[in-house]
Amino acid sequence: MSEAVQQAITILWQGMAGIFAVIGVIALIVYALGRLTNRS
Repeated sequence: MSEAVQQAITILWQGMAGIFAVIGVIALIVYALGRLTNRS
């Protein structure tokens, strides 16, 4: 594989990992807010 293709795949993989991390953080925030609103 050429260097450019490997670099493109690396950037794509890092972007996907970042997106999944952000989705996970948002899901935790929504879960925490749901727990807080249920108590009151």
